[in-house]
Amino acid sequence: MSSLFPARRALLLAAALLSACGAAGTPAPALPAATARAEPGGVFGSYLAGRFAQAETDTAAAADALLEALRRDPDQPEILGRAFLAALLDGRADAVRLARRLPDNQAAALLLVGVEAQAGRWDRAESRIRAMPRQGPSQVLQPLLLAWALQGRGQTDQAVALLRPLAETGRLRGIHALHLALIAEQAGRGRDAERYARMALAESPDASLRLLQLAGGILARAGREAEAMRLLDGLAGGLGDFAIAATTEAGRRALLGGRGVAGPTDGMAEAQLALAAALRGQGAGEAALVLARLSLRLRPGFVPALLLIAEHYAEERHPETAHAVLGQVASGDPLARVVVLRRAVLLDRMDRLAEAEAALRRLSDEAREAPQPMARLGDLFRQRSRFAEAAAAYDEALARIPNPAAGDWPLFYARGIAHERSGNWPRAEADFQRALSLSPEQPYVLNYLAYTWVELGRNLPEARRMLERAVELRPNDGNIVDSLGWALFKLGDVPAAIRWLERAVELEPRNSVINDHLGDAYWAAGRRREAEFQWLRALRLEPEAAEIPKIEAKLRDGLATPPAATAQRSD
Repeated sequence: MSSLFPARRALLLAAALLSACGAAGTPAPALPAATARAEPGGVFGSYLAGRFAQAETDTAAAADALLEALRRDPDQPEILGRAFLAALLDGRADAVRLARRLPDNQAAALLLVGVEAQAGRWDRAESRIRAMPRQGPSQVLQPLLLAWALQGRGQTDQAVALLRPLAETGRLRGIHALHLALIAEQAGRGRDAERYARMALAESPDASLRLLQLAGGILARAGREAEAMRLLDGLAGGLGDFAIAATTEAGRRALLGGRGVAGPTDGMAEAQLALAAALRGQGAGEAALVLARLSLRLRPGFVPALLLIAEHYAEERHPETAHAVLGQVASGDPLARVVVLRRAVLLDRMDRLAEAEAALRRLSDEAREAPQPMARLGDLFRQRSRFAEAAAAYDEALARIPNPAAGDWPLFYARGIAHERSGNWPRAEADFQRALSLSPEQPYVLNYLAYTWVELGRNLPEARRMLERAVELRPNDGNIVDSLGWALFKLGDVPAAIRWLERAVELEPRNSVINDHLGDAYWAAGRRREAEFQWLRALRLEPEAAEIPKIEAKLRDGLATPPAATAQRSD
């Protein structure tokens, strides 16, 4: 899901939400002395265990420990705040009970708004929303939540009057226009809904799948189905996970079918999820998880929220939890194939490659038109150095793309790596060149092809030009900078090689290959002691097994071949 908010604004909102929640990253006030002297297995031990679990993003363990600490010391404000946050992040029912004891906590206020909305007590929901401070996430959420509360009370005109100025002149015109469209459709105002949906699309050039679904669904129900289907064409032509949901006409119809928002509580959930996606896009993972959990409470089983929650756990190195979260998605959901792809990757991270392979092959058989399942399988094989099998999987994926376009270059690049690492350089070279023909300015393709030419002593002037361009595109990538330095070394320009290789070591100090290259350059420049230091360092940085005897030989005998001798071939 794409970001809907400017980076600086999103980070400020995240900071405000986390401070309001009593997040794990903020310093905790000291517990009372009596508590601190408690036995390790008592309240203090539970509290410390919960804090550690929060730091490790183990929400289940954090909730267990902090709720136990709160049971032992129910009146300690610090424990109360952290226990509430832990319960909310883990989806526990205890969060509602604890929220009622936290009148100044924004996350608690948002949770209680949802409780009133789900019970249909729209007057109370409206009162709670109006009482929220206009700071932090409330700046964005308050008008959206209030508009949906007004719609819940049947006051569509007031809801529209609240959001329309924001949709026309506010900073977040796209999101406000989208919610105007959803409210108008709820009220049976189809023409207004279509107009606002078009406004939302126009204000969001990098539209997320969710925006395309919601706005496109409104257009389809307004009799503009062909136009709505075209909105998903670009998505269907990509290689990302979501593309598999839109590959076929039936898949696109499923994405657009049914109202994306069935009622005001669903609309509130959409608003919270939009902000969660924005915060997540700016690295505020815990704040995003808070809002995603709030969204899921308002709308149980909400698949976009489950996807975001699973992404959070996966990035925090909890693949088992992420896999379990995705297991809640029904097999008939329009995004079910996306879920299968993601669960397969998580299975691999859990060292269950055989299950991941079986899942991807089943999906491949089911979705015969889609390249994604075999492309993912190729990725899993390649990451495990099973390069011949990876190349075969990529072959199957590419066979499903009859007319490759610019966006398909990553598959050729990945297959090229698999061929090169399995010893089939002619096919690898052809794949790299095909990737560049589709998308010429890809720095990693430029780097891989040119570096291999350098290693083979071929096309060195052209390789140098390609690497110089790659460095322009990625000046802080140590591996690409190293490739340019190594090419200059092979061409005999030792002083320039040293300058670039020293820069590469600064960028990637723990890379064995780069340190080894710098050692070679130092030796060629007559700086023998520095060369030996770099080679020793390269040995200590876990080089590939085949490189160890080569480095040891250089430490024993020095560098035998001067670089200029390797620069003669340019076939």
